[in-house]
Amino acid sequence: MNARILIVEDDERLASVLEKGLSEAGFLTSRAPDAESAFERFAAEAFDLVLTDIMLPKMNGIELCKKLKAQKPSLPVIMLTALGETDDKLQGFDAGADDYLAKPFDFRELLARINARLKARPTQAETNETLAYADLAMNLRTKVVKRQGKEIPLTAKEFALLEFFLRNPERVLSREEISKTVWNTHFDTGTNFIDVYINYLRKKIDKPFPTKLIHTKTGMGFYLKAE
Repeated sequence: MNARILIVEDDERLASVLEKGLSEAGFLTSRAPDAESAFERFAAEAFDLVLTDIMLPKMNGIELCKKLKAQKPSLPVIMLTALGETDDKLQGFDAGADDYLAKPFDFRELLARINARLKARPTQAETNETLAYADLAMNLRTKVVKRQGKEIPLTAKEFALLEFFLRNPERVLSREEISKTVWNTHFDTGTNFIDVYINYLRKKIDKPFPTKLIHTKTGMGFYLKAE
C-alpha cells in the first residue's frame, strides 16, 4: 500500500511542487495551508508521515509537531524550513521531529529522507500492541504501563479504564459511557464506583508527575489531556 503523506505548507507554489513530486514518486498526498487545518485532517485521516514547514500562520510547525506526537508518537515528522541555524534545529527535534531539512533542498534528498523514515517505522504488530499519549505508554500485550519510562502497576480494572482513555484522548467520556465500556453495565446514579476508580488512576498516573492527564468536565464526565 502506498504511504500517505500530509504536506503542511502555506507557500502555494512550494506545496504544489512537493505534491506533484511526491505523487510522481508513488506517494498518496494531502495538503494543508496551516497547522490548524493540518491537525484537523490528521484527526480525520490516517497518515504515514508529515512534512511541515516551521513558519506557518496561526500555529507554527513546532507546536503542530508536539500535538501530532502527543496523539501518535510513532508518526514520522520531517521539518521543512528556511531556518537553518543549530538552535532552530534543536527546537524542532525537542518538539519530537524525526528529521530536518533546510530550504532550498534537493528533492532527491527529501525522497531519501522520507523513505528512510518510513522504513524505520514500527511494524504494524508493534503499533497495534501499544497505546500512547504524551509521556504515557501502555503495552497491550505485556500489560505494562509506563510514564516517563517509569513502570506503573495497575489492577485489571484500572488498566481497562486507562485503556479506554488512551483510545479516546482529549474526548470527554461520560460516566454512562465508561460504565458500559469498562464495566459492561449500565450506569447506576446511586453509586460512585467510577469516581472511585478515577481517583485510583489519578493517584498512580498523575500524582507523582507535574503534568496532569486525567481531568473532570463538571456535569459531563472525564477526559485525558496533557495540561
